[in-house]
Amino acid sequence: MAAPVDSAQTARSVAPRPLPWVAMYHSVDDCSDDPYRVTVTPERLGEQLAWLRRRGLRGVSVADLLAARARGEGRDLVGLTFDDGYADFLTAALPVLRRWNCGATLFVLPGRLGGDNAWDPLGPRKPLLTADGIRQAAAEGVEIGSHGLTHVDLTRADDLTLKTEVVESRALLEELTGVAADGFCYPYGTVDARAVEAVREAGYAYACAIDPGPLTGPHALPRVHVGQNDTAWRLFLKHRLHRLRRRPAEGL
Repeated sequence: MAAPVDSAQTARSVAPRPLPWVAMYHSVDDCSDDPYRVTVTPERLGEQLAWLRRRGLRGVSVADLLAARARGEGRDLVGLTFDDGYADFLTAALPVLRRWNCGATLFVLPGRLGGDNAWDPLGPRKPLLTADGIRQAAAEGVEIGSHGLTHVDLTRADDLTLKTEVVESRALLEELTGVAADGFCYPYGTVDARAVEAVREAGYAYACAIDPGPLTGPHALPRVHVGQNDTAWRLFLKHRLHRLRRRPAEGL
């Protein structure tokens, strides 16, 4: 005889829930020359993580955040993501994360290993992690996800480029780290239904965007940009506005 179905539990598992809060970082370094506002200093990152802890929150990888939510837990967790795979993640970000007992997801570009952020025409040039650097981050417990191969806007890519950026980047990362690459991050945060479907078909468990609107779901997670100007008061407002602005979504 089949076990009775807990209708309340089933409803909780399928009903839309408030979206998790996922912070988007990039480089952790000196920010005196930062035309794209993608850099925070190690000191500012430490202040921001301290703010989380004062509020009873802790930063974790997106994979850990989503796994906790699937168990009906994770109210005290915030996703921390670092895009592009800058070399300063190991030297500047990781020590601060360890100091505050935080995890993170690092989205890297396996087609630009050891290169730089050539997609930013205004500069400054920032070195990206090598293969050894990515392996070191993975060995430290950092979740490694794909940011595509070469930082291409997938909404403007032809079919072959789209598939290559999504599929081959995952295969290369898994070969590089020996661990499944379950997370994807859309370059520039731009996303459309075609890109979401390509990421889903490639086997990723989730994907991060910035403001995906009606596409919001496990393969189009919204994130909140966190920069050098985000002091405690601004973080409070961003956290509060996220809860007010973002509609609940199924699967999250």
